[in-house]
Amino acid sequence: VMANEHAEILGAPERLVTDTRLAFRRAAMDHVERAAEQSAARIYVDLGATKDIDASGLGVLVLLQKRARERMIATRLLNAGAAVRQMLLLTKLDYLFELDD
Repeated sequence: VMANEHAEILGAPERLVTDTRLAFRRAAMDHVERAAEQSAARIYVDLGATKDIDASGLGVLVLLQKRARERMIATRLLNAGAAVRQMLLLTKLDYLFELDD
């Protein structure tokens, strides 16, 4: 977790799948609460290490986005690789997130 313009970056695991989703979900919810306490405009999730994502992993990202949006915080995905982008496009969920290039 790195600092970035008063916003912390949440690093996603290499495999964002059923086995890893609970630990990541906990970290993600803590991340949203911290951002809200700091009145952050957006939160950042670094997916640079994430090579594998399944429906449950995607579900955690969507939950994170929903919780953040409830607090008027945007969610930006950093370094999303082909697997993550393809999953977002296939499920038509890409509109929920800000994606960097």
